[in-house]
Amino acid sequence: MDDFTQEPFGHNDFDDFADNPEPRAACVLLVDTSGSMKGEPIAALNAGLVQFAEALREDRLASKRVEVAVVGFGERVDVISEFTSPELFHPQPLKAVGGTPLGAGINLALDLLAARQKQYREGGITPYRGMVYLVTDGAPTDEWQRAAQRVQAGERAKSFMFCSVGVDGADTQVLSQISLSAPVMLRGLAFGAMFRWLSSSLSAVSRSGPGTPVDLANPAAPTGWATVI
Repeated sequence: MDDFTQEPFGHNDFDDFADNPEPRAACVLLVDTSGSMKGEPIAALNAGLVQFAEALREDRLASKRVEVAVVGFGERVDVISEFTSPELFHPQPLKAVGGTPLGAGINLALDLLAARQKQYREGGITPYRGMVYLVTDGAPTDEWQRAAQRVQAGERAKSFMFCSVGVDGADTQVLSQISLSAPVMLRGLAFGAMFRWLSSSLSAVSRSGPGTPVDLANPAAPTGWATVI
């Protein structure tokens, strides 16, 4: 699996916060890199990630307030990209290989988000509610029920938002049991439209005040990129 080319956050986090004291909206992209994504699906996902990064960079306020991380689950469960600003987020192609360790992927994404939210608070940065954005096309090949319990507990506590998107072939019964928020299915391979929606949604969040509800466009509208499971 190829890494995204960027420097991970380290000892200079507080210096970064001093230079940019804006509130932060953290989003973890939890992406399926299993073998079933090989071919057109992984190619469309890679192209969508590039469009997503470009769209966020074009929004000056989102560039200051949004941070993105990427966790992949396939042959390995990895933090592919630590949290970084859109300016430094330059995704390189992912490879599709291996099984679908969804439970381990969810746990890693939640741990990564919680750690970053803690860093914000320690650095005097006001956090927005974080987001985990899951994209998968298969059935889990590991134990996922305890991870689902963590997701639902976090949603009830309003610690984060959890969004699930199924690609053709996804186990919709499992997706429906992971989070309190209803999952959706991607129309075909409309990753470009999906990531445009996500970048627009994060931009809308960044223009609001932390803790202020934001009405996001319905992705399952008649002209949207998704259908309801």
